[in-house]
Amino acid sequence: MWYNIIITIVTSSGIIGILTKAMLSRLKKVEQRNKALELVVQALLRAEMIEQYEKYKERKHCPIYAKENFENMWVQYESLGANGVMVEIHTKFMSLPE
Repeated sequence: MWYNIIITIVTSSGIIGILTKAMLSRLKKVEQRNKALELVVQALLRAEMIEQYEKYKERKHCPIYAKENFENMWVQYESLGANGVMVEIHTKFMSLPE
């Protein structure tokens, strides 16, 4: 009788272990996908901000609505934790005359 209890515990522990391993594996895949999506968004924001900067730098002025849009993109870009050369581009863009 006691062996039935032990078998039940071992079997259920095995099932719990398998389920836990499967859930952890799934969570890891979700985390990897989220990181990839974060990097894609970051790259798209960077590309758009550089494009906008080049466009308005060439025109030698920048309307307020473009600056507001750039600032909105900048806030989201910065929240992703990456800055690098974009700090300088942000500063230059925001200093363009209106």
